[in-house]
Amino acid sequence: MTNRFAVILAAGQGTRMKSKLYKVLHPVCGKPMVEHVVEQIGKLDMTKMVTIVGHGAELVKAKLEGKTAFALQEEQLGTAHAVMQADEALSNEDGVTLVVCGDTPLIQAETMEALMKHHEAQKAKATILTAYTDQPEGYGRLIRNEEGFVERIVEHKDATEEERKVKEINTGVFCFDNQALFQALKKVSNDNVQGEYYLPDVIEILKNDGEIVSAYQTDNMEETLGVNDRIALAKAEKIMRKRINEFHMRNGVSIIDPENTYIGLDIIIGMDTVIYPGVQLSGKTIIGEECTIGPDTEIKDCTIKDQTVIRQSVAYDSAIGSNVQIGPFAHIRPNSAIADEVKIGNFVEIKKASFGKGSKASHLSYIGDAEVGSNVNIGCGSITVNYDGKNKYLTKIEDGVFVGCNSNLVAPVTIGKNAYVAAGSTITEDVPGDGLSIARARQVNKENYVNKLKHNQ
Repeated sequence: MTNRFAVILAAGQGTRMKSKLYKVLHPVCGKPMVEHVVEQIGKLDMTKMVTIVGHGAELVKAKLEGKTAFALQEEQLGTAHAVMQADEALSNEDGVTLVVCGDTPLIQAETMEALMKHHEAQKAKATILTAYTDQPEGYGRLIRNEEGFVERIVEHKDATEEERKVKEINTGVFCFDNQALFQALKKVSNDNVQGEYYLPDVIEILKNDGEIVSAYQTDNMEETLGVNDRIALAKAEKIMRKRINEFHMRNGVSIIDPENTYIGLDIIIGMDTVIYPGVQLSGKTIIGEECTIGPDTEIKDCTIKDQTVIRQSVAYDSAIGSNVQIGPFAHIRPNSAIADEVKIGNFVEIKKASFGKGSKASHLSYIGDAEVGSNVNIGCGSITVNYDGKNKYLTKIEDGVFVGCNSNLVAPVTIGKNAYVAAGSTITEDVPGDGLSIARARQVNKENYVNKLKHNQ
C-alpha cells in the first residue's frame, strides 16, 4: 500500500480574528479548529502527520500532543514556505501527501479519503480539492484549459477581471506525489502582490514539467469553509452544530429545537432522550436512555443514567444515577455522585458530595463536602457548614436521617442512622443513631411587650 502523509498548516496568527488567541485555537463546538482537522485526518490510514506551527507554537503543540509531529515556521512567508518546513520530516519519503489548512474545521475524513483515491486513480502528481460557488470572492480560482484540464490556480488578489468570473475555487486542500511536491517547492518564487511563496504555484510548476494535475470537486462547499474572522467562526459553529444535532436525531434522540441546542462533539446520548431548547452539553458527557434534559440546562463532563430528568440546572464533572429528578435551578458542582431515585430540587447546590439512593434535598439547601446515605430527607434551607475560613471538613449523614428545615450541620460532624435533627438547629457535635437532636435557644414569649413598648415611647 502507498505511504500516506499529511501536512497541516497551523502557523498563522490570524490578525482578522482580532484576538489574543491564535486563530487555529479558536473553538468550534468546544474544540479548537486545528484539533478538528487533526482528528479527522487521524481517522485515515496515514503513515505520518506533520503540523506546521508558528504563532503560539507551544500552545498549539500542547493541544495536539501525541496526535501529530510538528515543524516550526519561524517567519510566515506563505503557504509554500510553510510546507517547506516539513522538508526534514518528509522530503525523502515516497508516497502521497495531503496538505490541509488548520482553519478548516468542517473538513471530513470521507472527503479527504475521496480526494486521495481520485489522486491515485488519476496517477496524478497533484490533485486539487475544488468546489463550485456563486460567491467566489476572496478564493483562489481554478483555471482550466480548453480541454477542461487544470492549467493553474490564481489567487483572487492576483487574478484578472476575466479570471475573477470563474466560480470553481481552490479550497486550499491538496494531494501531491510527495517527491514531486518537495522538488517543486524549491522552484516556487515570491514574485506576486504579497511577496509570498504560494503553494498553488506548485501546480503551475508541475504543469510546466508535463506532469498530470487533477482536480476533485466536492459537492459540499460548507466543508471547505476557511475561518479567518469571527463571522466565519460563527458560521462554522452553526454548520457543525447542525451536523452534530442531526447525528443524534438520526440515532433516536428528540431535539425539540435544534437551532437553539448546543451539543459538543464527544457527547453520547441514549435513545428516546428528549433535549429541550437552550441546553448546552459539553466535554465528555454521557446521557442514558429516556432522559429529559432542559430547557436551559448546562451539563459538562457528567455521566447521567436512564430516565433522569434535569431541568433549568447546571451540572459539572459529576455522576448522576437513573430516575433522578434535578431542578429547576439546581447546581451540581464537580466531584458529586448522585445515586438512583434521588431528588435535588430548586435552588439546591451540591458540591463534592455523594447522595445515596432515594435521598432528597428538595429546596434551598447547600450540601458540600458531604456523604449522604440512602433515604435521607434534607429540609428546606439546611446546609453543611464545611468551611472555617481555612480548611474544609466532611459531614456524614447516615441512612434514614431526617434533617429539619433551616438546620446548620457544622463539620466535621456525623448524623447517625435514622436520627432526627429538629428544625432550626445548629449541630456542632455528632448525633447518635435513632436520636433526636435539638440545638437552638429556648423560646421565650414576653406577654404585652408591644403595648409596654408603645407606652414608653
